[in-house]
Amino acid sequence: MKRIEHIKRIKEKKIFDILIIGGGATGLGIAVDAASRGFSTLLVEQHDFAKATSSRSTKLVHGGVRYLAQGDVSLVVHALHERGRMWRNVPHLVKKMRFIIGNYRWWEKPFYTIGLILYDLLAGRLGQGRSLPLSRKAVRKEIPALKQEKLRGGVVYHDGQFDDARMAITLAQTAIDNGAVCVNYMKVEGLLKSDSGKVAGVKAVDRLSDEKFEIEACAVINATGVFVDEIMKLDVPENKKKVRPSQGVHLVVDSEFLGGNSALMIPKTKDGRVLFGVPWHGKVVLGTTDTPLDKDASLEPEALDEEIDFILEQAGQYLDKKPSRKDVLSVFAGLRPLAAPDPMNSKKTKEISRSHKIYQSPTGLLTITGGKWTTYREMAEDVVNQAINVANLADYPCVTENLKHHGYMKGVDTDKWDYVYGSDIQYIHELIKEDVSNAQLLHEGYTFIKAHVVWAVREEMAITVEDVLARRVRLLFLDARAAMKVAPKVASIMAKETGKDKIWEEEQVKAFNALAGNYVLN
Repeated sequence: MKRIEHIKRIKEKKIFDILIIGGGATGLGIAVDAASRGFSTLLVEQHDFAKATSSRSTKLVHGGVRYLAQGDVSLVVHALHERGRMWRNVPHLVKKMRFIIGNYRWWEKPFYTIGLILYDLLAGRLGQGRSLPLSRKAVRKEIPALKQEKLRGGVVYHDGQFDDARMAITLAQTAIDNGAVCVNYMKVEGLLKSDSGKVAGVKAVDRLSDEKFEIEACAVINATGVFVDEIMKLDVPENKKKVRPSQGVHLVVDSEFLGGNSALMIPKTKDGRVLFGVPWHGKVVLGTTDTPLDKDASLEPEALDEEIDFILEQAGQYLDKKPSRKDVLSVFAGLRPLAAPDPMNSKKTKEISRSHKIYQSPTGLLTITGGKWTTYREMAEDVVNQAINVANLADYPCVTENLKHHGYMKGVDTDKWDYVYGSDIQYIHELIKEDVSNAQLLHEGYTFIKAHVVWAVREEMAITVEDVLARRVRLLFLDARAAMKVAPKVASIMAKETGKDKIWEEEQVKAFNALAGNYVLN
């Protein structure tokens, strides 16, 4: 997965069947679908893969319990089936997790038990375990740090948990394994049009070399998440906005705040959303919020003080030890690319459907919006089917329902970071055999080692220190201060791998620390 080789393939290829703009969950899923069907496929991403929304989720693969409460049964059914397929196709990244709802009022246990049994039934054969009522003692065993005062018992249900950015890298690798060309740091600046006015490709610039490209394609798909409107305006400048972003904030705290391996689900906060406490790589992710965004979307959205205080206050009502700002190891914000109502109105974002929408421009540009991580595969199938019709491509069938993804491996040890590599772990071990220094820890408190950085540069298209620490080994999201501490070491390793000088190292560390400062609460 070497970027220079993919740039070379772009130059050699006269025309691609399908060109995808956007390297997040949706775009990468489309690349997997298109390439595995047999289409010549190109994906370009303006920054790094999963730089924005797709690396900032609650780390859940789920049907959406709250959508069931809202009556959106169809969405829940589709999401539950896709949850099962993700677990089946990428078992080294998607694992089953027990979720506990603590009950403090007499009616909650029967009410949530009945609702969650329906949740199980909707999953059918792709279910992940039975929902059951729990005694007070059993709840205490599952989540030792749950507040005990007035606790009557609880309910357990099952959903999936994963690493979102690592899943994105796996999708890129899977697409490439199937013949796709995938390039990060390639920004689309314009669209090519045929004599008849149809979209026929893109104008793009390599942000690392400033080299410009005109790339022809039979079908162009805009899968840029919260930025889809920018691409649509390149096509038709007067286009109305199709996305209404909503900001979701997450806080990462030490595992002691839950005390066990099960996740906590608070079914109704004061704003009507659910709140999760999810074990993740030895820490706990608390979230999320739902804040309508009135300004332009950003690659690095910042958490608002009121969002941070909301999560701490709501979580503190259910935990023996109330988390405070000083307990937060990392804070990150993401923007949900919700498919906006048309026309735009003041409808609350939590009520806007998470179903995806596909727009077809008169010029043939396809734009996909909405959806969520769990349904990325179904979204990809739908839009590729439409691209086949728009561009008169061969009607190759979709094969992703049962497609084993790159690194496919069952029975991984999820207590160690290495599980995210699946079968590629053998190559990490080979790096250590070649050079014992590759086994050196980056930070004494974490299991990330030098070999992980080397592998990220050589095989995962990591270009910057941020790419490594934010999306390849996830340290920025787990502990921002620790990430800042190891940034110079990571920069040195990367410089040696890529032939960069000390000036590059210093610039990288400076840029990373400036970014990482937004993940730290003062």
